[in-house]
Amino acid sequence: MSLQRLEFDDYDLPRFLEVARHWDRDRYGYVVTPNADHLIRLDEDEQFRALYRDAAFVLLDSRFLAKIIAATRQLALPVCAGSDLTAGLFATVIQPDDPLVLIGCDDAQAAALSARYGLRRLAHHNPPMGFIHDPSAVAAVADFVEANSPFRFCLLAVGAPQQEKVAQLLKARGQARGLALCIGASINFLTGAEVRAPLWMQKLGLEWLFRLLQSPRRLAKRYLVRGPRVFGLLRRTDVALRPAALPPG
Repeated sequence: MSLQRLEFDDYDLPRFLEVARHWDRDRYGYVVTPNADHLIRLDEDEQFRALYRDAAFVLLDSRFLAKIIAATRQLALPVCAGSDLTAGLFATVIQPDDPLVLIGCDDAQAAALSARYGLRRLAHHNPPMGFIHDPSAVAAVADFVEANSPFRFCLLAVGAPQQEKVAQLLKARGQARGLALCIGASINFLTGAEVRAPLWMQKLGLEWLFRLLQSPRRLAKRYLVRGPRVFGLLRRTDVALRPAALPPG
């Protein structure tokens, strides 16, 4: 059964930063930030839909999608892009002594992140490529996160659907405490490993085009072949906005 209803939580970046600021560290929840590629995954894969159903928050990552939905559905959706959220957390919420967990990125990036923000309690684990197919490697990730719990934030930076699978596993195991965020390549932008699109392109919903021009071989299939499927998907999907509220604690 394909995706028939798509729900987003009613948070833009400033409002969700306040949610993150006051998150109760005695409970666990995780955040997903769908973009166009995620919507296609949601349509294709029931297991991926289950990962989203278990999330505490579903925040729209894409200004491009927001513009399409506004034009075709007359529905204004707030955007809380994952990269903006990560940057906002480090700029306005995270303090040097906050306990943080970072899954993914190499040691040099973790060190650069710590140096830039003066982090003194960053626990870092970088699982091997393809770890999600190795039960022992997945268990090692979950064990590491739980060993460093409670945390203020757990930053899962291993790409979709790996990061969402780890987030759901932590929820199922019931040991971790704190807010986990599925953030993709966000740390790459903060550490300079990748360059984000200029602000004017971001505002126009053209960040995908900038990334395509930066890495055409890697991203051409995703954006030019697979990506256009989102238009047909949205025509047969009910899109809804959920009221902003904390999930039951």
